Amino acid sequence: MQRSHKKNVKRRPKATPALPTINPHAAGIDVGATSMYVAVPIDSCDKPIALFGTFTEDLLELAVYLKQCQVKTVAMESTSVYWIPLFEILEQEGFEVCLINPNYPKKEKTDVEDCQWLQYLHSVGLLKASFRPAEQVCALREVLRFRDTSIKALAQSITRMQKSLTLMNLLLHNVISDISGVTGLLIIDAILAGERNPKALAAKRDRRIKASEEDIEKSLVGNYRAEHLFTLKRHRQAYKFHLEQIAECDAQIEQMLREFDDTPSQNPPTKPVAGIKFSKNDIRLPSGNLSSEMARIYGVNLTTIPGVGPMTVCTLFGEIGKDLSRFPNASAFASWLKLCPNPRISGGRTLGHSNTPSKPKLSVLFRTITQSLERSQTYLGAFYRRVKAKDGPQSAVKATAHKIARIIFAMLKTKQPYDEKHFEAAQKKINQSRVRWITQQAASLGLTVQNS
Repeated sequence: MQRSHKKNVKRRPKATPALPTINPHAAGIDVGATSMYVAVPIDSCDKPIALFGTFTEDLLELAVYLKQCQVKTVAMESTSVYWIPLFEILEQEGFEVCLINPNYPKKEKTDVEDCQWLQYLHSVGLLKASFRPAEQVCALREVLRFRDTSIKALAQSITRMQKSLTLMNLLLHNVISDISGVTGLLIIDAILAGERNPKALAAKRDRRIKASEEDIEKSLVGNYRAEHLFTLKRHRQAYKFHLEQIAECDAQIEQMLREFDDTPSQNPPTKPVAGIKFSKNDIRLPSGNLSSEMARIYGVNLTTIPGVGPMTVCTLFGEIGKDLSRFPNASAFASWLKLCPNPRISGGRTLGHSNTPSKPKLSVLFRTITQSLERSQTYLGAFYRRVKAKDGPQSAVKATAHKIARIIFAMLKTKQPYDEKHFEAAQKKINQSRVRWITQQAASLGLTVQNS
């Protein structure tokens, strides 16, 4: 067998066709904790790549540098929270800032090459800006998220108070459902004040407590150790502190909501749907009703949707505001919420579904309120149970949350109230399909179905 005498000749890579420039005055910034690498068009200045610090005077100097290079639009990654000060300064200076998801297709690993790659992609129009609401809405969102953090810390304080009581074998949580209620806090305060008589402590029982005074008295016989009393006092003070923080947040939220203009409504506000219980952690405005306040701002009462409470509407407003123009339709809104299927398709076959690494806070909120519809005698409740019986609870939660998102988008666009009558035709079709299935099953068993 003769060997081939052909040499291995390296082929030259095919030249990539140049893409047309869409944004000729674009810059790219690689954001970091201690440095900002900036890339501008090569022909804009003698130094197309520059390094700046992260102090405020450095960021202001960076803005001056961009103006000297005649930059009009800037692309940057949303790296942790380091991008926020630079984003706000550049917006104040009049630049169009394009905030990019960190999962965009990257080419290189170094900071210099990252900023150059960002500048190139932005100049040829291959980057899509992430959604960010108006500055006034962002301010409200910050307070709402801090309030949510305070509620979680409040819950931890309750758990730690219960742990301190259990370590002293004061099993108060076995006889009352909530130690942070009226009875529980009165007994804890009395213990911290020096009361040790179980009968005197049990006498503080509220008349609404189902447990008898004798059972409460038995649960309050324990071993009062000094170290556990010390930790119990600290956790009780933390609980009171977080309550005060939440009250201050509610007052601040009310003040910020008053600054938003009214949206004209074509229909008078309607009452929320009955039969749905909301959390005791919902916002309580000191001098108003949150549901009415949100109906005033949005121009439509979203709490008429089953499972959607005033807190949900306020959180929705804090995350997206009133302007939905960034979403061309309800499908785009649901896709941004990560409530749409994300299948991997090859050769016309679905190989599986991939999950995105992160989800917006609203996605988690919609999934949470969906779980309250399991026993709801409404169209959405029936839809949830039907999907759950067919595909399981996980698919039912996502599908129902998707439907709620589309309903909310339609209501905010049209300013029309929620009405169950819109689903009568769909429900009638489902009932007819169920009747046909039952009739077929009965016929297979030699039975007939008669209408009563």
